[in-house]
Amino acid sequence: MPTSEAAAIAVELRTAMGKLTRRVKDEDRIPLGQAAVLGALDRNGAMTTSDLAADQRVRPQSMARAVGLLMEQNLITRRAHPTDGRKSLVELSDAGRAALEAERGRRAGWLAQAIEAELTDEERALLARSAALLERLATR
Repeated sequence: MPTSEAAAIAVELRTAMGKLTRRVKDEDRIPLGQAAVLGALDRNGAMTTSDLAADQRVRPQSMARAVGLLMEQNLITRRAHPTDGRKSLVELSDAGRAALEAERGRRAGWLAQAIEAELTDEERALLARSAALLERLATR
């Protein structure tokens, strides 16, 4: 059972992270679900639609729709699976990689500007140290 101090920190952190996430999403031009698929393909390389669905924790039918939308936009391509003729792999196209990089740049750019405009040097140093702690919590 967490201490009341840990519980209070958790509530404040969840609230602040939710607000920050929503604000950063305002910079998005690609819908969140589609950006997540592009990001997974960027991190993991070519994947089957069912592997993407498992990675993103969605139903295969939902992933099939997302893959179809991304293919219509030429952001991903499909090719035959090298060892299983019943399957196909989807991967980022050059346009998909460029769109993902632009999306990431918009998000990071807004956040960097906000950090410079709102935080003192001391607060920036504290935030940099906190990022490592947040990463550790996220991978628990």
